[in-house]
Amino acid sequence: MGQHSPGPPGPQASRQPSSRQAALRGGVLGAGSESEEVGKSGPGSPPVGLLPCLDSACSCPGSLPVVPAPGGCKEGTGSAFTCPARVAQSDHGCAMRTALVYHEDMTAAQLLWEDPECEIERPERLTAALERLRQWGLEQRCLQLAAREASEAELGLVHSPEYVSLLRGTQTLSTRELQALSGQYDAVYFHPSTFHCARLAVGAALQLVDAVLTGAVHNGLALVRPPGHHSQRAAANGFCVFNNVAIAAKYAKQRHGLHSVLYFSWHRYEHGHFWPYLRESDADAVGQGQGRGFTVNLPWNQVGMGNADYVAAFLHVLLPVAFEFDPELVLISAGFDSAIGDPEGQMRATPECFSHLTQLLQVLAGGRVCAVLEGGYHLESLSQSVCMVVKALLGDPALPLSGPMEPHHSALESIQSVRAAQTPHWKSLRQQGSTPILNPSTYSLERRASPVSPGGPKFKAAEAQASAALSSLLDQLHLNPTLPVRTAVALTALDAALVLPADVLRQEGSAPQEETRAWARLHEALAQDKALTALGKVLHLLNGILDGQVSSGIAATPEPAAAPTLDVVIRRSLSHGARRLLCVAVGQLDRPADLADDGRNLWLNIRGKEAAAPSMFQVSVPLPGTTGGFVSCVLALVLPLAYGFQPDLVLVALGPAHGLQAPQAALLASLLRGPAGGRVLVLLEQVSWAGGGCAGGGGGGRWGATSDLLLPPLLPAQGSTSQLAGILARVLQGEAPPGLGPFSMASPEDTQALIYLRGQLEAEWKMLQVAGEAGGHGPG
Repeated sequence: MGQHSPGPPGPQASRQPSSRQAALRGGVLGAGSESEEVGKSGPGSPPVGLLPCLDSACSCPGSLPVVPAPGGCKEGTGSAFTCPARVAQSDHGCAMRTALVYHEDMTAAQLLWEDPECEIERPERLTAALERLRQWGLEQRCLQLAAREASEAELGLVHSPEYVSLLRGTQTLSTRELQALSGQYDAVYFHPSTFHCARLAVGAALQLVDAVLTGAVHNGLALVRPPGHHSQRAAANGFCVFNNVAIAAKYAKQRHGLHSVLYFSWHRYEHGHFWPYLRESDADAVGQGQGRGFTVNLPWNQVGMGNADYVAAFLHVLLPVAFEFDPELVLISAGFDSAIGDPEGQMRATPECFSHLTQLLQVLAGGRVCAVLEGGYHLESLSQSVCMVVKALLGDPALPLSGPMEPHHSALESIQSVRAAQTPHWKSLRQQGSTPILNPSTYSLERRASPVSPGGPKFKAAEAQASAALSSLLDQLHLNPTLPVRTAVALTALDAALVLPADVLRQEGSAPQEETRAWARLHEALAQDKALTALGKVLHLLNGILDGQVSSGIAATPEPAAAPTLDVVIRRSLSHGARRLLCVAVGQLDRPADLADDGRNLWLNIRGKEAAAPSMFQVSVPLPGTTGGFVSCVLALVLPLAYGFQPDLVLVALGPAHGLQAPQAALLASLLRGPAGGRVLVLLEQVSWAGGGCAGGGGGGRWGATSDLLLPPLLPAQGSTSQLAGILARVLQGEAPPGLGPFSMASPEDTQALIYLRGQLEAEWKMLQVAGEAGGHGPG
């Protein structure tokens, strides 16, 4: 149910911690209001592993009822860029990359008596979301699976036999008996169809796990009700009957051979004054025994948290830990009561924020992501947020985030407390600076949050704000429609080594000669034939991005022309439509000397000679030498700067001696899709590329089928550039990047460089902050 309305637990409600387990549980996507401690596999266990389902009795997707649906997209017309064949073909030969699991019977259960607390959990939550998916053409792009009922043995993976038997008996109870039984639990109602609906909800989650772990799809969403994440082993709780995601996690371990589980939850807490008032929901509740550190609680201690707060939580807590944990499956309890306008959560995350969060999770586990609907009670906000998640799962670029990217002071305090509690358990948090001070929330039941009364002034103000934000999103969708070409590749000579997805455009055209020669006159190195030809292709691709004909692209330049070409691209972008340009230059590339430091461009050089920040818009950092150091640099420096700057175009230039291996380059390009709404241009220097060093690590995932594309060092320049371009094209299309390999700690020198730069910049770039003491600049 997510962030539930206040109210004391019922007199007979069970208060023991629930048994739910989930890999990166869904507080991830708008969390619960509590997160009871649960046992986890110890640190000595292997990370969540993948084994194919070999049991012939397994209900794998091949034997599931499938609802056929048309796919693909329309050809672009009237444009220099025309859409190639849009058959979504994965490296496993799947017809579609994303599953949508649903059954109309889950709308049958409804409240049969008056109960103001429970009336918001209603069938329209599903029908509104499904209708909006159809309106936006998203349902048709998914593999549609009709949900099955979970067996009672599967329910027993988490729930007691007595509880399952009790729920089975509700099918024959009268309305008066159902009401009496419901009153024994906290914020729950039963209906004669509840048992059937709840079994379908669990079965949908299990089908999705099967579909993803057998390679039938890459990812998916189970659109279900009733929700599950508050339910306990022997008790319904907070609208929840069976714990859908907890059962799915147990099922994945039992059926598919996965092992340890990392649990992450964010939730409305208010220092223990918000439902369900559990002390074990605070930041210092980290698990027990060998499972210490495998429960991560992020308590929000005030309402009104927005996009910046949720993105900051991902960058500074969830993702560092997740990369170190290296999962092979991500389960999301996708609760949308943190969405703007929701009467329960009273938070302000806009629907497009959920698209960004989903994209950030898709770089984990080889992209194996299973989202299962939980809460969300504002129908318009819920339905738009669900669509944003599905668009991200399908690989569509996220819309740019709205509003200032400045975390609240209270959010920074919570992030600081979580990092302090988790630092003893995770190297990734220790390498980002000195250990923060743990400041547990003051826990008291003397003061409890008051609900927002429908019709009251606070309710009306929140509703008006939500309506404005949701209307703004619809306007953005009209202004930023899905482009006919998501990714284009422009190399001077396409060879057989270039392996591209079917829907990536191989660009053949060039900019007009007059335009190309005019720009080439700025640099002598561009007058050579090869450089001039390459510049024409780069400008043609850039024009397509700036004109809204193509979302992202990859282009190559001859070795001596890398810096001059980058200079031209920067000038062309700023003079023809880019309001804010982020340039991530990797390697020996200097910032153009006469480039104005006017706030319209942010220059970030990775592999600089030293850590330096001559201004807030000029930053240089040495390239870290370990996987942990590289991840920390990207999450703690590059992405906070990118999200804070809010660019409308990102340039990634891999120049001379850039030093990146293929997985690192792919991860960087993939993560930079978010801040600019998918508008990314990658410039490659056409030289030999060292593609080794990416074996191992659970993150490799679906890239197993294309691992032969990763080249050893010292291959011919043409082949190596083409291979890297093919890998980058996949991630710009929304595919998961290949894994970085085993996690290794950042060197002391890399750690000190990061600490120095953050200290220099965090006063201006608030997304770099990880502690409330950093001045309290954020609102609230």
